[in-house]
Amino acid sequence: MGRPKARPASTINLKAGQGADVRNHPYPQRSPVLGLVFGGTQVLVTTPANDHVTLDDVEFARSLAREATMFAGAVERVFHGLPKGLGVAGR
Repeated sequence: MGRPKARPASTINLKAGQGADVRNHPYPQRSPVLGLVFGGTQVLVTTPANDHVTLDDVEFARSLAREATMFAGAVERVFHGLPKGLGVAGR
């Protein structure tokens, strides 16, 4: 990927739970926006310029999709591995 790898200066932990939501907002005349909602906090992911998209933007979007797919698989494995899918209580 063309983006430089730098150590994060800070970390924000947003916990998905009841009420969390994610939506893709495609627009015909500008780049799309991915909206993530965690209670009262909303995160918008989009490209740096809303009137054009670069190869780096495409690579980032593909990487985001790949990592989200792996995250979903990991969550499903944990859920299906728990007794009756009841959660992590007691672990």
